[in-house]
Amino acid sequence: MTLPATDCDGLELRRAERADLLAVFRIESASFPQPWPYDAFERFLGTPGFLVAELDRQVVGYVIADVVRNHGSPVGHVKDLAVHPDRRGLGVGSSLLSAALSAIVTSGARSVRLEVRESNAPARRLYRRFGFDPLRRVSDYYDDGEDALVMVRELPADAGDR
Repeated sequence: MTLPATDCDGLELRRAERADLLAVFRIESASFPQPWPYDAFERFLGTPGFLVAELDRQVVGYVIADVVRNHGSPVGHVKDLAVHPDRRGLGVGSSLLSAALSAIVTSGARSVRLEVRESNAPARRLYRRFGFDPLRRVSDYYDDGEDALVMVRELPADAGDR
């Protein structure tokens, strides 16, 4: 499957570092009505799926993804993805999601899942473009009572199939 390309010149993706955490937390707080606490991001430092996107040496987005075992098989999980409100629509989210999926494939997972607010139409469109399909609705998933959609995607057997 071909992944959407970015239209964002000068975008650089790299693993998150401790010095990025304040910018990540600020983007999280600007993006979600119930942001993760600052220390939640610290737990993912050093993992291959915690990536940041930089433009002009400023962090403009991030993704956190990992691989867990489900009945003995590795399954990818995109836990969090956000782009600074002023940088949305430039392909930053697509670039981050593409890189996260590559990291998940490299870890041996054959499928990936994520949860998204039912009201977050832009995120749902992004995930659909990447081949994610709705699996089920989880009622009252978020603390404010909003439902989540669980979306899933099958992955290629190895990185060479992408």
